[in-house]
Amino acid sequence: MIVTIVGAGAMARGIATIALAGGHTVRLIDRTPEKAAALADELRQAAPDGDVGQSDAIAVEDADLVVLALPYPKGRDVVAEYGTALTGSVVVDICNPVDFTTFDSLAVPPGTSAAEQIAADAAPGAPVVKAFNTTFATALLAGQVAGKPLDVFIAGDDEAGKNAVAELATGGGLRPLDVGPLRRARELEGFQFLHMAVQERLNLNWSSAIKILP
Repeated sequence: MIVTIVGAGAMARGIATIALAGGHTVRLIDRTPEKAAALADELRQAAPDGDVGQSDAIAVEDADLVVLALPYPKGRDVVAEYGTALTGSVVVDICNPVDFTTFDSLAVPPGTSAAEQIAADAAPGAPVVKAFNTTFATALLAGQVAGKPLDVFIAGDDEAGKNAVAELATGGGLRPLDVGPLRRARELEGFQFLHMAVQERLNLNWSSAIKILP
């Protein structure tokens, strides 16, 4: 698959690493092209055989997955800006809409989610899937916590889109879990907010993971 990642921060690095491990092509876009180019260089050093490079907005036009590795609400701005260029791609929202001014609530109204808002802004033919929001960047780079592969919770209304995200996760050694329709993103975002809020209280140092154990 062609995986275009919008953003060049820590989560972009983690998802790109997962994608390259699965043999996928990775394209990186950032408002600051130098950041995307620097990340591409780092990834090539770590995976010399990987197909990765910095690009611009045209990279979304033939992408199988467009990953919004951006804080809320920048993902909404991106899908509105790219418009029909996203048609035919699966848009993957990984954000957690936490109100960082107080770190005491979510920044979306009750009864909705960042993923649903992004879906409402997206062009027809660009289904939105929620995934990777419950994984911290350091754990994502390692691919596991406490010797167990990370769970990637996937919510969406488009089955083919969810399958593509599951393929991305599986190829990188992670365990995808389909948790249902896109509205389940509400619970995923709330669950991760709690996970983030207890990091200091439980002395977890942003290295913990949420996992389903049968």
